[in-house]
Amino acid sequence: MDGSPDNVSGSTREGGFMASEPLRRTARATSRRSFLGTVAGGLATLSGACTAQRPVGPRPLPAAESKPDAAFLRELIEACWRYFDEAAHPATGQVLDRRRADGAPESRRVASIAATGFGLTALGIADVRGFLPRGEGVKRARRALRFLDRVMPNVRGFYYHFHDWETGERIWKCELSSIDTALLMCGVLSCRAHFADREVDRLAGRIFDRVEWPWMLADGRSLSMGWFPEKGFLASRWDHYCELMVLYLLGLGSSTHPLRLETWRAWDRPVREFYGERFVWSPAPLFVHQFSHAWVDFRGWRDDGVDWFENSLAATRVHRAWCLDRRSRFPQWSEDLWGVTSSDSVGGYVGWGGPPDSGPLDGTIVPCAAAGSLPFLPEACLRTLRYQRERFGNQIWSRYGFVDAFNPHTGWVNPDVVGIDVGIAMLMAENLASGWVWTNFRRNNELRRGLDRASSP
Repeated sequence: MDGSPDNVSGSTREGGFMASEPLRRTARATSRRSFLGTVAGGLATLSGACTAQRPVGPRPLPAAESKPDAAFLRELIEACWRYFDEAAHPATGQVLDRRRADGAPESRRVASIAATGFGLTALGIADVRGFLPRGEGVKRARRALRFLDRVMPNVRGFYYHFHDWETGERIWKCELSSIDTALLMCGVLSCRAHFADREVDRLAGRIFDRVEWPWMLADGRSLSMGWFPEKGFLASRWDHYCELMVLYLLGLGSSTHPLRLETWRAWDRPVREFYGERFVWSPAPLFVHQFSHAWVDFRGWRDDGVDWFENSLAATRVHRAWCLDRRSRFPQWSEDLWGVTSSDSVGGYVGWGGPPDSGPLDGTIVPCAAAGSLPFLPEACLRTLRYQRERFGNQIWSRYGFVDAFNPHTGWVNPDVVGIDVGIAMLMAENLASGWVWTNFRRNNELRRGLDRASSP
């Protein structure tokens, strides 16, 4: 989702770690889209129709019982909030795709709709936790929603992936993104659910209701990943398991332009077994098991026998086991230090992880890999995150919390944070701490309707 075309211009060393200048990167959306678009063939899928079952009630999460764990979660949430406070344009509410981890002045103007979706959700967390003065959160929500409603270019309700944070104009001739529009809508609906405000309610409803979800089917059974005004729909589709669930649920839940019920069953659910765990798998990095769960509480909800919360728990356990199994290659990795997902690297933005081994692995650690799985595997995720914070200190922890990535073997430290990586860390930390994001988002009729329709026989 990131695409800042910045140039490598040297590095400096601080405490044994290299603080590189901003990297030259390709667009995250492009790399993710091309990766996911090439892996659908040949995947073993669950047989028969996929019929979801109505939830039987969420199971409680294990609490962060120790005071140090609770204090760490609050510190992490507040640091992440600082990013969305400072990376959002004060007049438009659009959130920068990335910025310097140390909070230094920025000349970059590229916002992403996905980062903005996380940022709109973060407004509610900040309001509840008292990070903002009373009444400030709803004022910011109004400004952002007015801009999305009246100024930001959209086509049939879908928004361009990257845009100028002040003008809203499309950047880099990027695509209308289906998944990133869905993540933006999660933020829009989160604001409506939390702020008891007539204008927010009206604006959010109008923004969501104009999304023509069936148009993105492009005469197919599954949704296209995007559309370009210059060349039409992308051939790649959301047709196999990944972060797509919230996209389909919102489309199913629309009251104005709903998806057909059969679209929920149009994507494959490949099953694999690694390290004794059998689960619905994706060849993409760990984040695909996390993003939909940031807003949707899947605990107790079954989809043709699949418990999606337990599935992401299994995926996290497997990923951790895979990291431990690579210690002969990356000796710094351990039970205290693990976690890789799509992130910056010393050579640019990469999609990497496992199992199986994927991408140009070099021993880099990506903190949001564990942070994004906090509700699934609290003890192990808290253990590594606290260890990273305590061992490496200010070398990897700065104004907005963790840097996006660092390599304990070479000393490289990413000088940036990435908005969506900060976002998944913040929302999942809050879900472990209080469940607030889940509880708030569940208030939306669109989500409840989508889950009910997906539960239909």
